[in-house]
Amino acid sequence: MSEPVAGGLATETEILATAEAWRKAGRGVALATVTETWGSAPRPVGSHLVIDGEGNFLGSVSGGCVEGAVVTEAIDVIASGVPKRLEFGVADETAWRVGLSCGGRIAVHVVPVN
Repeated sequence: MSEPVAGGLATETEILATAEAWRKAGRGVALATVTETWGSAPRPVGSHLVIDGEGNFLGSVSGGCVEGAVVTEAIDVIASGVPKRLEFGVADETAWRVGLSCGGRIAVHVVPVN
């Protein structure tokens, strides 16, 4: 399997295969999944983003608007081993700063991959 480029839309199979390959290569890995959406959300429930401890990632949980914040939180999840639930929405100052201005809200669950 060739090394995926950072970011970008990929199939669920590619994302999960990448998580497995990165783990087998000894990398710390986290998987972020959209668990809830409200209003005009950029990606549907079940969308995935795989992240390694260096900040490399594949997939999308928001069409690009909050990926940076999710990657940062995922690196913390990899280091601590403790899952996190994140929420982003138009009322959230962080969402505006990172670009979730579509009018919706999303919840993302980030878990370490062991």
